[in-house]
Amino acid sequence: MASQFPKTIDTLVIGAGQAGVAMSAHLTREGVPHIVLERARIAERWRSERWDSLVANGPAWHDRFPAMEFEGMDPDIFVPKEQVADYFETFAARNKAPVHCGVTVTSAARSLDGGFTVETSHGTVLAKNLVSATGPFQKPLIPTAVPETPGLMQIHSNAYRNPGQLPKGAVLVVGAGSSGAQIADELVRAGKRVFLSVGPHDRPPRAYRGHDFVWWLGKLGKWDMKAPTPGTEHVTISVSGAYGGATVDFRNLAARGITLLGRTGAYQDGVLQVAGDLALNIRNGDANYLSVLQEADAYAAAQALDLPLEPDAHKIGPMPDCVENPLKTLDLKAEGITAIVWATGFSMDYGWLKLGKFDEKGRPEHTDGVSPEKGLYFVGLPWLSCRGSAFIWGSWRDAERLAGVIAGQ
Repeated sequence: MASQFPKTIDTLVIGAGQAGVAMSAHLTREGVPHIVLERARIAERWRSERWDSLVANGPAWHDRFPAMEFEGMDPDIFVPKEQVADYFETFAARNKAPVHCGVTVTSAARSLDGGFTVETSHGTVLAKNLVSATGPFQKPLIPTAVPETPGLMQIHSNAYRNPGQLPKGAVLVVGAGSSGAQIADELVRAGKRVFLSVGPHDRPPRAYRGHDFVWWLGKLGKWDMKAPTPGTEHVTISVSGAYGGATVDFRNLAARGITLLGRTGAYQDGVLQVAGDLALNIRNGDANYLSVLQEADAYAAAQALDLPLEPDAHKIGPMPDCVENPLKTLDLKAEGITAIVWATGFSMDYGWLKLGKFDEKGRPEHTDGVSPEKGLYFVGLPWLSCRGSAFIWGSWRDAERLAGVIAGQ
């Protein structure tokens, strides 16, 4: 089936995750002939590159395309990952999206006629326009600080599945964004002794005064921000829909037995150095949390919204002992640590794209998804046009705009 796609096409979309499926729907509505090539299955990363218990970080009413709801579900539920993938497959089928699975794109270069020559595992495709919808989660970032060591399992969060996958013993989770915080939470619930390395982070309230934080971000105009606030480019967001959804509070994780650490550093003779930034990172996360509450209160007052007050939400508890008296080093063997889960994010990989410019982090040059290279477009990237771009509904909105640009050409 994969080999039966046309080898000359107006627009070629690479990737059939949320951005590629959205792009196809809007190109169809614009009457633009196109195909979508996907190396695996539709929404493959939701199925095979995430842990078993993962759920969407936003409620079902929010984390979806405007054109289709999650059917038969409470709109406030946090949808399990398999059902998220099913959602995209169902959407593609209903829209008769010309997706061809099992096709790997190996290179894309400029053709002599000004279009693109795209080499794939099923032959060459010639296209007038090229849309990269491969997303930001291409290559797992794993620090090289800790060498391969007998008796020490090291995996990235994209390879972690469940606590039973790990050997007996304690676990070090490095990274306290959504992935790291949720994995650490799951491991301690499973009876594991857990150490969690916490870097700079934002931790918004899961819900406040009767509304989920995603609702508040919309009302406060946060989703339409065009660029990150200066100095926050490396700050991750710690939020969770797991276990019905709750605000991530590292004090609570510490109270349940997780030992919090600052950022991990150099490694020598079985010992990791630990930065002295833990308390600062926790305080900055608290400040972010409180700022959202304060802005929400100001908005509610200005708009005369009849919403229940939550004075207790503003109360911040005392620092746990592991923050007041933080570890400066971590002796893996002495602490019985037999596994490290690196929840340290991803980098982009455009090694197949033989044109365009990229910055030092591999991010492509573009303006709201439109490359300076004629006919080349990007969709599904964080901050593509605004803060909401990396979300399901945000990729839909960007795809709609870019489809209009392509049709207008």
